[in-house]
Amino acid sequence: MPQAFMPVEWAHTTNIYEINLRQYTPEGTFAAFAKHLPRLRDMGVEVLWFMPITPIAKAGMLGTLGSYYACEDYVSCNEEYGSVEDFKSVVKQAHALGFKVIIDWVANHTGLGHTWTKTHPDYYLRDEAGNHIEKNGWTDVVDLNFGNRNMERAMIEAMQFWVEDCDIDGFRCDMAHLVPLRFWQQARTWLDTKKRLFWLAECEEANYHPVFDATYTWHWMQDSARFMREGRHIDILEKVLYRYVDDFAGNALRLYFTSNHDENSWNGTEYEKYDGAAPAFAVFSATWNGIPLIYSGQEMPNKKRLKFFDKDPIAWTGEYALHNFYKTLLGLRLTNAALRAADPHTLTYKLGTDHKQVFAYKRINGPQSVLVILNLSDEVAWFEMHDGRGHGQYVEVFEQKTYEFKYGVWFEMPAWGYWVMEGN
Repeated sequence: MPQAFMPVEWAHTTNIYEINLRQYTPEGTFAAFAKHLPRLRDMGVEVLWFMPITPIAKAGMLGTLGSYYACEDYVSCNEEYGSVEDFKSVVKQAHALGFKVIIDWVANHTGLGHTWTKTHPDYYLRDEAGNHIEKNGWTDVVDLNFGNRNMERAMIEAMQFWVEDCDIDGFRCDMAHLVPLRFWQQARTWLDTKKRLFWLAECEEANYHPVFDATYTWHWMQDSARFMREGRHIDILEKVLYRYVDDFAGNALRLYFTSNHDENSWNGTEYEKYDGAAPAFAVFSATWNGIPLIYSGQEMPNKKRLKFFDKDPIAWTGEYALHNFYKTLLGLRLTNAALRAADPHTLTYKLGTDHKQVFAYKRINGPQSVLVILNLSDEVAWFEMHDGRGHGQYVEVFEQKTYEFKYGVWFEMPAWGYWVMEGN
C-alpha cells in the first residue's frame, strides 16, 4: 500500500473549472481568457484547471494545431497562448480574485519532437532497433522510460519550475495510471515540500488514490450515460455508487462531471448524452460526495462538440443561462457543511421513492442537511417519499419554496426536474 497523503483542506468544498484555452476565445490567449476571471469568480468557481499550456511538437502533429497532450518542451509555453510571463500574469490575477490554479501534466509520453528526443534519447522506451515506441496507439507521441531515474528527476524538476516560478497550486495528472505509482509518490513527496499542492489524477485505480487528492469517476459517467440511453432502472446508478464505496476509502475525494475535453470532442456534449437531464446530472455532480467539474462553456451552455486538433472557438453569445444555476450550487457547497466531500462527519443516505427514475438522497453534517431529488425521465413523476429519513421540512434553493415530506403525501415533479433543498 503506497504512502497516503492528506489532501489540502480547501479540497473538501472546492470545485474545478476546466479551461480549453485554445477554444475559449477567438484569440486563444492567456490575456484574452483573463477577461473572464471576474465572471467565473462570481459564478463561484474555485479552481481553474488549464489544459496543457506547453508547446506542441510539430513532428507527427495531428490536424492544423496538434494535440495539447503532445508536448515539445516541459518548461515553456505554447506561443499560441502567450509567454511564460503571460501565464504568470494570469495566475497572479486569478490568485488576487481568490482562485487556485492547476495545470495539466502529461508524464506518460511526450510529442515526437520533444527536446528530450534529441538531447536524451535514453529517456524514452525503445525497441530492439533503437526506435522510440508508444504502447497505446497514439501516433503523435512516444512513451517515456520510467526505468530511467535521470528522466524521472528531470520530470520532477520541470514540475518544480511551474510551482516555484509560476506559483501554481497543483496538477491534473493525465492518464496517471499509465505512469508507475512509485513516480507519483516520489514527485508528490518532493514537490509538496515546496508548496502544499492539490493533486488530481485522471485515473480510477483505487490503489493509485492514496497518492492523489482526487481521482476520476469514469464508471459513473459511463453508467449514467447508459442509464439514459437504455432507459434503465435507477438501480444501475446505485450499483456504481455502492461499488465506489466498496473500492475506495471513505475519505476518497472523487471528481464528478457531465463533460470534459475528451467527452465533448469525442463522445458528444452533455446534451447528446443526457438530453434534458443534463442539468439534473450537473446537480448530482455538485451535491453528491465528491468534487464537481465544469468544462469550458457549460455555463452558456455550449451545445457543440469542439474540435480537438484545430481552432474551433466556443461561440459565446454574451448570455450565460446557467451562470446562476452554477452559482447557487457552488455557493451552497461553501455554506452548507452537509455538502463537504470526504468528510467523516458527513452522512449520505440514498432514499427510496416509488418511482424507477426518481433518484433521491440526503446528506447530513451536524445540524445541516441537504435533500436532493432528481427526476431522470422525460415524463412528469408522481412519487411519495416513503423513506422516513427524508421526511421533514425543507426550502428548495432555486425556487425558495418550502416542501414538507411525510408519509401519505405525494409530489408532482416535472420532467427532468431537480430539487435541491436545505433542511430546517
